[in-house]
Amino acid sequence: MSNGAITSEFLSRIPLPQPSEDGDKDQRGRVLVIAGSASVPGAALLAATAALRAGAGKLQIATCKSIATHLGLAVPEALVLGLPETRAGEIDPKATVLLRERIARCDAVLVGPGMLDEEAVSAFTADLLNCEPGSAFVLDAGALGQLKDIAAVLARHKGRMVITPHAGEMANLLGIDKDDVLSNPAEIAEQAARLLHSVVALKGPCTYIATPDGATFTYSDGNVGLATSGSGDTLAGIVAGLLARGASPLGAAQWGVFLHGEAGNRLAQTRGPLGFLARELLAEIPTIMAKFRET
Repeated sequence: MSNGAITSEFLSRIPLPQPSEDGDKDQRGRVLVIAGSASVPGAALLAATAALRAGAGKLQIATCKSIATHLGLAVPEALVLGLPETRAGEIDPKATVLLRERIARCDAVLVGPGMLDEEAVSAFTADLLNCEPGSAFVLDAGALGQLKDIAAVLARHKGRMVITPHAGEMANLLGIDKDDVLSNPAEIAEQAARLLHSVVALKGPCTYIATPDGATFTYSDGNVGLATSGSGDTLAGIVAGLLARGASPLGAAQWGVFLHGEAGNRLAQTRGPLGFLARELLAEIPTIMAKFRET
């Protein structure tokens, strides 16, 4: 399949779905963000806000019960569901039963940001994905750990899946050395996409996007300032928001990495090349998207 560099010119040929001028928030899709833990509640905040900034119409957040009220106040635009949690302050894997109906009513579901207990998150993710296909999924951070063991479950979702690992997470996922990922990222991204029946966005100074059928794309126009805490949570939320709007998994990944990178470039100019914050990326996203509608 053809390769391509993701640029503004490239994306102008694959425009994002746009609601009609008289459309309501239902037309822009519903996104569910399942994220956070007692020790990292901010990951859910960043990812969820990013989904709205990317244009999703309705937002739900499912997180640990102990932090749910705080997130509800921090993101007043969202419906927040407090889930049972473990003694370690993580979402209890048994909570999947409470989410089935909500997932079926959502256009896109993001799982993983701020969920730290890999064993618990892996069990939770495997059970959650063992559902009727329909919603599109983004899997990030803690949700990535043992995906190789449930490749058959992922296949049932027929490609409506985007995973967003960095090199260390990819190495852990595939059971290989991180140096192997860094030395051959394009081939590793392609391998993972085929194995997991998913669109893969392998994050790094150059991000490699691969599809299960062998198409590959690259984005290398970001900057080192994006390598900061919470940046990956923001990217995952953008992709989820774009999926909710109706973008394809590949399109959402392509647009997501571009919007994320371009937001970093704008902040590098206005704040400086280092020291801007992941949460500052959020407000840049609508302006960048609007520029495409003006051209």
